[in-house]
Amino acid sequence: MSSSDLTDASLVRPGSLQAWAAAVRLPSLLVAISPVAVGTALAWQRTGQFELLIALLALAAAVALQVISNLQNDVGYTARGAELSGNRTGLPRATANGWLSVGQVRTAIVLCCALAIAIGLPVVAVRGWPVLAIGLASIVAALAYMGGPRPIAYTPFGEFVVFVFFGLVAVAGSDFIQTGDIGVTTWLAAIALGALAAAALAVNNHRDIDHDRSVGRRTFPVVFGAQTAKHMYTASLYGAFALVLPMAWLESAATLLAPLLLLPTALRLNRDFLGCPPGLAYNAILVRTFKLELGYAALISAGAVAARLLP
Repeated sequence: MSSSDLTDASLVRPGSLQAWAAAVRLPSLLVAISPVAVGTALAWQRTGQFELLIALLALAAAVALQVISNLQNDVGYTARGAELSGNRTGLPRATANGWLSVGQVRTAIVLCCALAIAIGLPVVAVRGWPVLAIGLASIVAALAYMGGPRPIAYTPFGEFVVFVFFGLVAVAGSDFIQTGDIGVTTWLAAIALGALAAAALAVNNHRDIDHDRSVGRRTFPVVFGAQTAKHMYTASLYGAFALVLPMAWLESAATLLAPLLLLPTALRLNRDFLGCPPGLAYNAILVRTFKLELGYAALISAGAVAARLLP
């Protein structure tokens, strides 16, 4: 079912898989997959260490955390009455449209939290308390994004939190659980992936600037203005590609330059974002940003593997 289909509530049966797909926001799961792949590949490239089970557990936990965040976003927004106030143009929310009840989604959040903890326990057994601290902090951040008395989504710090947890924490953490250490190149890749993840949220917040202002959400674009938000998106995109150069230099690996193949795609995406008319057209830009991050991550990961394999 396409995003355009989801705009017609009559096409979604309450409680159906389509309803849950809308709440989970499947395209956004790319943001969770990408950093784990990059951190794991760079860990192997640096040390030759690779534990498949640990990598799969990290990937599953990252996806579970993204699902928690998306479900909390759906139900939290509805509980505050913000979904049906003003003139919102984003993708529809399952609870606001009656496709899922608030109770159903909150139950799913609890189950996903339990699942994330269960997935993480074997990794904690291997790497100790730092993994436990990372996991608990990530769960709290996912819940706090649209939960609690002052949700992160109602402040200008949403992009920064995404940068930290879907960049620094996810990439560096994936390296750490494989090797017990974190390489300098991994930190640079973590900054790059975090910037691209933040860029995706920047599209979302820029799209909804008028609606967010009307319901009291003080997002980055609302506080600092649409033009500043556009500059942040551009800087995030281009910054990620600029970091490819020192990564390749530090590892003496030309294969790590592979993401530069996507630079023309990033240029077109930035141009289209800056010229995008208000409204639903931003949804396509959002999905393209997710796909750019996935492609960037795939090429960095492939470059790291190639650097290890090539003589």
